[in-house]
Amino acid sequence: MSLRDFLEIPYDKLEEMNLATKEARLKRVPAHKMREKHMKYLADEKRIKAVTVCFSDLEGRLHVLDYDKKFLLKSADNLTFDGSSIRGFSQQAESDLRLAIDWPAMYWLPSDVFGPGKVLVFADVLEKDGSPYIADLRSRLKAWTDKKFKKDGTVFNAANEIEGFLFKGRDAERHYHETGQFDLISTGGYYHSLPGDGLRLFIDTAAEVQRAMGFENEKDHPEVAPSQFEMNYSYTEVNIAADQILLYKLLCRQVAARMDLTASFLPKPITGVNGSGMHTNLSISKNGKNQFWDPKGQDGVSKSAWSFIDRILASGQEICLVLNPSVNAYRRLDPHYEAPNQIKASAINRGAMIRIPIGNEKSARVEVRSIAPDANPYLALYTLLRTGLEGPVEKNVDAETRRNRTKFLPDNIYDGIRLFKSSTFMAELLGEDVHGRYADLKLASAERCPKALGSQIKIAEVQFHHEVTNQYLWSKF
Repeated sequence: MSLRDFLEIPYDKLEEMNLATKEARLKRVPAHKMREKHMKYLADEKRIKAVTVCFSDLEGRLHVLDYDKKFLLKSADNLTFDGSSIRGFSQQAESDLRLAIDWPAMYWLPSDVFGPGKVLVFADVLEKDGSPYIADLRSRLKAWTDKKFKKDGTVFNAANEIEGFLFKGRDAERHYHETGQFDLISTGGYYHSLPGDGLRLFIDTAAEVQRAMGFENEKDHPEVAPSQFEMNYSYTEVNIAADQILLYKLLCRQVAARMDLTASFLPKPITGVNGSGMHTNLSISKNGKNQFWDPKGQDGVSKSAWSFIDRILASGQEICLVLNPSVNAYRRLDPHYEAPNQIKASAINRGAMIRIPIGNEKSARVEVRSIAPDANPYLALYTLLRTGLEGPVEKNVDAETRRNRTKFLPDNIYDGIRLFKSSTFMAELLGEDVHGRYADLKLASAERCPKALGSQIKIAEVQFHHEVTNQYLWSKF
C-alpha cells in the first residue's frame, strides 16, 4: 500500500480542466473571482502538496519556486524573493521583490511528467510597495492590453510556431563547453520520421502533454534540419500565448530530460543546417471582428494591417535585438538557410522579415518571421504590438518602395545592440531604465563571446547563452 496519495489526473480530464480555465481568461472573468475559486479548490483538494509559481526575468528565462500549499494559502499576499539574484532585476541594495499570483493563469500538470500533487500558476513581479516592477514585461504586456480592451474592446491575438532541436543526453547545452558538439537523435528531415524512432516518440509524448495543458494542438512534425521539431497549436489572446511559449519550452525540456535527451531552443546550434525560429502570427480584433481581414485589400489584408506592417518594417533594425537577443541568434539570419533577414513584407518570399499568409475572415494575420525562439515572449510581443500601432513610419518613402526594397537586419549582436541603444522609440517604449538594463545584459553576454561569428559555432556563445548559462559558469569568467 502506498503511503502517499498525491493528485494524479488522466490526460483527458486535464485537458478539460485546463481548457475551462483558459476559457475563463478569454472571457476576462475578474481575477478576484478566479482567486476565490482556485484557492477554494486548493484548500479542498487534499492530494495537492505544492504549488509551482512561475515568473519571467527581463531576458525571458522562466524561474520557478515550489511553495507548500498550506503555506501559500496563508501567505499568498506576502510572497517575497531576492531580486538581486536575477540578472536584470534589482541591485543588491534593493533586492526584495514580491510575487503576485495571477490566479487566472493556473495550470494542472501531467503527473507522469511533472510529478504528482502539483499545480502551476504564473505570477507578476511587484516592488516592495506593491506597484508593478518595471522590468517585469509580463505585467506590462497585461496592463497595456487590458487598457486597450477597456478603451474600445481591442483584443490582440497571437500564434507561435516554435522550432527546436533534440539532442542525445541530458543537459547537452550545459556540457557543450566540455564536448564542443551536439549529438543528433535523428538525421532525417522535413516531415520524415518513422513512427517508433526517437524523434517521433519525443514529439508524440510532448504533444500529448501540450494537449493536456490546453494548448489546442493543430499539427506536429520533424522540421527541415536533422533532429529538429515543431509542434503547432491554435492562436489565442496574446497574454495566454506568451505564457504558452514558456510552457511549451518547459514541457519540451521536461519530456526530453525524462527520455535522457535535451530539447534545445538555441536559434542555430549546428553549423550548416537550418536554424530554429519562432514565427509569430499576429492579428487584432474588435468586438469579434478581425481588423486585419479585407478580401479586397492587397494580399487579402486591410489597410490597418499594412499600416501595422509598415511601422514594424520602419523599426526593423531597432527592434532586432528584442527579437534576436543572443549571439547565436544572428547565425540564423544567414541568407543561405531561408533566413528571414530582409526588411520587407511579402506573401511568398520566405526571406522577408514579414510574411502575409493566405487567410480568411477568421485567420487573416501578419507573420513576423525574424523572431528567434530564445526571445523573451512578453517583451517581444509587447514590442511588436506597440511598434505596429504606434511606431514611426518613414516619411517621403512611398508604400510600394518601403515594402519591397531590400534592406537587411543586423548580422551580428554588436550592431543589434548599437541600433537598439540609439533608438529613441525603444527608449520611450520601454523606459530609459529598462532600455539600458536590457542593452547591458545583451552586451555582457556578447563580451564573453568572440566578436567575429565565422562559420563555426563557438563554445562561448552556447556556454553564455541566456537560456543555458548558470551562475557557476558566469562566476568563473
